[in-house]
Amino acid sequence: MVRMLFMLVALAGWSPAQQHLKLTTQDGGVVHANLYGKGKRGIVLAHGGLLTKESWAKQAQILAAAGFRVIAIDFRGFGESRVAGQTDSDTVPHHLDVLAAVRYLRKAGARTVSLVGGSFGGVAAARITADLKPGEIDRLVLLAAQPDVPPEKLPGPKLFIVARDDANSAGLRLPGIRAYYEKALEPKQWMTIDGDSHAQFIFQTDQGDRVMAAILRVLTGQ
Repeated sequence: MVRMLFMLVALAGWSPAQQHLKLTTQDGGVVHANLYGKGKRGIVLAHGGLLTKESWAKQAQILAAAGFRVIAIDFRGFGESRVAGQTDSDTVPHHLDVLAAVRYLRKAGARTVSLVGGSFGGVAAARITADLKPGEIDRLVLLAAQPDVPPEKLPGPKLFIVARDDANSAGLRLPGIRAYYEKALEPKQWMTIDGDSHAQFIFQTDQGDRVMAAILRVLTGQ
């Protein structure tokens, strides 16, 4: 399925985002975003701490070709999204940036909204999933993210993806994320891949197509 979608995207020509958006957050911030596709199922793509919304371009095109309406956001303090005044970006409630995209998709007619987050973005995606009522977020995909909310507060289908040798200054990420996963409620899926690529950087490796296929299976309910 993924190869076929890659071919469709390639045959259609590599096109930019369908539309550039400016979203207003619940606390008055402004989040810049790229919109792809026109489907009735929505997806929010939340980037990692070293990246921006443009890092999702290839994956967003594939998801749009699969029938999703996709929003890739720039968190405040990243890319085009600025932090108001002298506020430190570390103190910004970034989960509200994800919520702004969720609310936009709902108002635009999305029947379901799922979240895909890499590392820092995955933590924000999990936070808003825990804050909302069950059913408001349909599915959650986390790339090398260990949420800061209790695992039992994440309802719905979940996919956790981690590279075996991905590490930071504290050591390997896999053990902590795996321990969190074990406590998470069903339905849930786990995927370990070879290498040390962190979060979205997985897509730049030879594991990228395999990971994208797994994400599509979860998001489409196959």
